[in-house]
Amino acid sequence: MKSRMFLGLAAALLAACSGNSGQASAQVQDQPAGSLVPPTSASDFTATQLDQVLAGSWRSPEHKARDVYRHPKATLQFFGIRPDQTVIEITPGGGWYTEILAPLLHDNGHYIAAVLKPNADGEARRDVTALRATFAGDAAHYGKAQILEFDPKAPVLGASGSADLVLTFRNVHNWVEADTAPAMFKAFYAALRPGGVLGVVDHRAADNASVDAIKESGYLPTSYVVKLATDAGFKLEDQSEINANPKDTKDYPKGVWTLPPTLTLGEQDKAKYLAIGESDRMTLRFVKPQAPAPAH
Repeated sequence: MKSRMFLGLAAALLAACSGNSGQASAQVQDQPAGSLVPPTSASDFTATQLDQVLAGSWRSPEHKARDVYRHPKATLQFFGIRPDQTVIEITPGGGWYTEILAPLLHDNGHYIAAVLKPNADGEARRDVTALRATFAGDAAHYGKAQILEFDPKAPVLGASGSADLVLTFRNVHNWVEADTAPAMFKAFYAALRPGGVLGVVDHRAADNASVDAIKESGYLPTSYVVKLATDAGFKLEDQSEINANPKDTKDYPKGVWTLPPTLTLGEQDKAKYLAIGESDRMTLRFVKPQAPAPAH
C-alpha cells in the first residue's frame, strides 16, 4: 500500500511539472509495486523531496553549514532512501540527520530514532531529552517520528524484518571502543527485511592501521567495518567516496575530535584544522540477502 501511495505521489509531482498528467501517471504505474529499485520517476521525486527538506527553515543554520562536509543528499541517495520507507537511525546524537530524515519520511514513511536506554551516560540522556523536545515542539515535521530505546549490550531494534533501511553516522568507532559492535551489527541484521539496506558512514583510518592502536582516535579501517557487517550476515553492495577528505592526515593530538565540528583543542591551531575540514569518511552500503527460494 505504501509503495502505491508513494508512486502515486511521484506521478502527481511529475504531472505538475510536465503538464501531462496522463503520461506521467502511466509512466509510474507501469512500475511494479514494492520494487527494491525505484523507477527513475520515483528517484526524481525523492531528489525533489530531499532538496525541499535540506532547505527547510526548521534546520538550524549551524547544521546547514555542515552540509558541505557531510553531503546529505548524495549520501542518502547512495543508500537508496525513499520517502515511503521505514528507516531506523542509530543513536542520532544531536539530531543532525534527524532534521532531514524525520521530515522526509513524515507523510508516507516512518522514522525511528534508536537511542540508548535512560541508564546510559549523561551526554546520551541529554541528547534524548533534546530529541523528545524537538519531536514534541514541531508536530508538522516530527509528529510521526518514533523513539526506540535499546540496551547496547543486547540491542533489539523493533520487530524482526520491520525496517527497509538502517542508518548509522559516525557511531561504529564508539561501539568498537565499548566492545558492543558485533551485537549492534547483529541487531541491524535482525531489524531489516530481506533485501533491506544498512548504510554506514564513519571516520576512515589508513587501510593498514591496527585497530587496537588507533581505536581511541575515532578512526577505523574500512576492512574492519566491512568484517563486522559481513560477520553479521550482510553483503557489501557498494562503497562511495562521497564523504572522502584527502586533506585529513589522521594524526592529531586528540584524534578525530581535533577537527571540526568538535575542535577539541579550542583556539590552538584552529585555522589549520578548519582548513582541513571534517574527517575523511568511509561510506558503505550493505544489503541483507534475500531469503533463498524454497526447494521443490
